[in-house]
Amino acid sequence: MADISSTRDRAEWNRRIAAMKRRQRIARIRQWTLLGAGIAILVIAAVLIIQFKGSKGADATQERVENTIERVGIVITPSVTEDEVIKEEPKSEYDNRSSVGKMYSYSEADNIAYLSNENMTSKNAILVDVDNSLVTGSVDYKARIYPASMTKVMTLLVAVENIDDFSKKVPVSREAADYAYSKKLSAVDFALDEEVTLEDLCYGTILPSGADAAAELAIQVAGSMDAFVDMMNERVESLGLSGTTHFTNVSGSYDDDHYSTCYDIAVIMNAAMDNEYCRQVLSGHTYTTSQTTEHPEGITISNWFLRRIEDKDIGGEVIGAKTGFVVQSGNCAVSYFTSNSGRNYIAVTADAHSAWRCIYDHVDIYLNNTQ
Repeated sequence: MADISSTRDRAEWNRRIAAMKRRQRIARIRQWTLLGAGIAILVIAAVLIIQFKGSKGADATQERVENTIERVGIVITPSVTEDEVIKEEPKSEYDNRSSVGKMYSYSEADNIAYLSNENMTSKNAILVDVDNSLVTGSVDYKARIYPASMTKVMTLLVAVENIDDFSKKVPVSREAADYAYSKKLSAVDFALDEEVTLEDLCYGTILPSGADAAAELAIQVAGSMDAFVDMMNERVESLGLSGTTHFTNVSGSYDDDHYSTCYDIAVIMNAAMDNEYCRQVLSGHTYTTSQTTEHPEGITISNWFLRRIEDKDIGGEVIGAKTGFVVQSGNCAVSYFTSNSGRNYIAVTADAHSAWRCIYDHVDIYLNNTQ
């Protein structure tokens, strides 16, 4: 270190330190000036590109701007034009149209069983061996019935086949909320304008048989319930059932022109269970809807047919089910059963005198008529 003991030396040392600090300040000012200039050029470039994009001479203007930016050593990423953006539609993780185009028909087995006995209360019933496309059990299964909420299997099928993004959130409309309330139908009890997913609506349609969910699902898919009912009847026709099944609403509420047969409901259930997403919904024992402002913990809903039959010893497992009730058809249900040997069956019953008797009719059918 230099000897700065004398006054002259100390003065020279202080002068050098002051000069060094001035040079450092000047260097910092230059750095900030260059940075500011670069930012200004970027802003000007963006404004010019936006202003002249699409007009005559826009390419030349953009080239001049980019050349200017290049000369001052600033690199930017070229903008992507609107035509170059690839817009991908959201896709379901499921093949939600797997049963479209399939036809289902069942022949009567040679040794078809008459299902009616002292334990059966349902006046109409069918048992289908799905694997062999055979009717193996029956009680007046071709008679016209009012399908009540078994209708919602078709509501679900048509909706699922026309949805691409089940996570999409939609507000519950007054029309859907009023539909369930005005007709005194079962409901999930979504709040007005509550933001729920299409998945919530699918599960809400089946598990608690929510008419509010079914109505909103129809509105979201088709724009109106009437338009959606047209889609349901088109799907009926595609399944070859238009001579014996006709729907007038999405929920299954009674209407003299809203009818089906046990055979036709079995076909519709078969098509739904061949659809991976529908199968998942119809197999759900419980489900909790999305957390919302109105329901911070969601709404927990249940398929009570599945929950009530799951502990019964019937030689297998009921995989999926949907119940229904209107006065004109009593208690009815459709269920899909896989036996312990791996064989698959569908049972449909109508006009039982109670919900529990309807369930026990299915227990009796599977326990005594399947392999």
